[in-house]
Amino acid sequence: MAQVGFRAGSFARPTFKSLISRIVFMHIVAVAVVAIFLPLVLFWLLNSEIDQLHRDAMRAQAEVLAERILPQADGTLTFNLPDSLRGLYSEAYGRYLYDIRDADGRVVFSSRRKTGDTAPPRLSETISGAGVSRVIEGKVVRIRVAEDLAHRDVIIDDIVSNFFRRVGWITIPILLILLAIDIIIFRRAIAPLWKASEEASNIGPARTDIRLPTQLIPREIMPLVTAVNQALDRLEDGFRVQRQFTADAAHQLRTPLAILRTRIETLGDGAARETLHADIEGMSRIVAQLLEIAELDTLVLDPGETADLRAVCTEVVGSIAPFALAQHKDIALKGTDAPVMIHGNSEMLQRAIFNLAENAVKFTAKDSSVEVEVGEDGSVRVRDCGPGIAEAERELIFQRFWRRDRQRSDGAGLGLSIVRGVADDHAATVAVENLPGGGAEFTLRFRLAEEGASAIGRS
Repeated sequence: MAQVGFRAGSFARPTFKSLISRIVFMHIVAVAVVAIFLPLVLFWLLNSEIDQLHRDAMRAQAEVLAERILPQADGTLTFNLPDSLRGLYSEAYGRYLYDIRDADGRVVFSSRRKTGDTAPPRLSETISGAGVSRVIEGKVVRIRVAEDLAHRDVIIDDIVSNFFRRVGWITIPILLILLAIDIIIFRRAIAPLWKASEEASNIGPARTDIRLPTQLIPREIMPLVTAVNQALDRLEDGFRVQRQFTADAAHQLRTPLAILRTRIETLGDGAARETLHADIEGMSRIVAQLLEIAELDTLVLDPGETADLRAVCTEVVGSIAPFALAQHKDIALKGTDAPVMIHGNSEMLQRAIFNLAENAVKFTAKDSSVEVEVGEDGSVRVRDCGPGIAEAERELIFQRFWRRDRQRSDGAGLGLSIVRGVADDHAATVAVENLPGGGAEFTLRFRLAEEGASAIGRS
């Protein structure tokens, strides 16, 4: 539904968020103006045409009367009006009258005035007519025929008086039908723009390969679409360079770390060797996470690929159990024992759940346990007994390199960002909340396989 607003200081100028709403609104205004003025213009044209027909009819009658004026031998003029026309100009009929005057303006012949009268005719405002001039035997004669509009033809009067009631109401429905047709035309015309906007909504860091379609795009919009596609090309190149740099840097760091690990083994001081070993393991973990991020950035899921969430969590708990036991903590797998098939890549899912479990083990209290629970609805819940997550930090913790305590050196703040990346790629959700008895609960919720295929296909 279109949103309408009014700017301060310009009450009569609404603003629309939708292009088609703007076009339709302006068209409605145009239709309203046309609906008002078109009948007025047609009425004026009708009256003009009636007046023109009336003048032509009066002029034709004047020419007929001029043919009845004949010169005599003594130089005078006679006017012989046949009986067929005499009744038309009679006072009893009262509709038509004529005046025939000489060059000095004296009445020579008239249907209602005295001969020789030079006074201007006293005609009512409802009388209208036309005249012609003729030269008969060297004498100028002016013949004028008029009609009393008070006795006008009844049919013509009805046409004029009923014009607005009939033609006006016919005009408005026609204009409304035209408006409806125009709306359909507008919607079909901007359909390619809607399709382009839908494609644009799918563009993101994980889908920089999408380009706006150029087929059927209007010529006026084509430069904008082309410029956007070119900008996306440059953006994709930038992402590719960044991903390649991250992957190359991580690979290059592996070699010196391996060399350092070997040289540390030759040190005699056991305490120093253990400390350096811990540092090397931390650096190796960061390098491994950087490689995971680089792989996630280039991951394109197969819409038909499925994974058993229960099996993935079983493998994660088994692989992280030694790490938890070494820190005097337990880790347990709970939930359903049946397979839970979801849409996704098992390796990427394993990495995400491993990062959640590892993070929970790090922050949970000693001699406590971490629980990994698999739900039949495609959810995974990881619970710890740590200090919990402040509400203001529940979005920050998923950002890359964010750490609450910058003084700690046991991580780079990449683990939860990997979890968020895997969730986004799988059209899943990740949420965190504090438990009533203390600790935090992270929940990953995936779509089941039959639901996930359609969801991923739409993304």
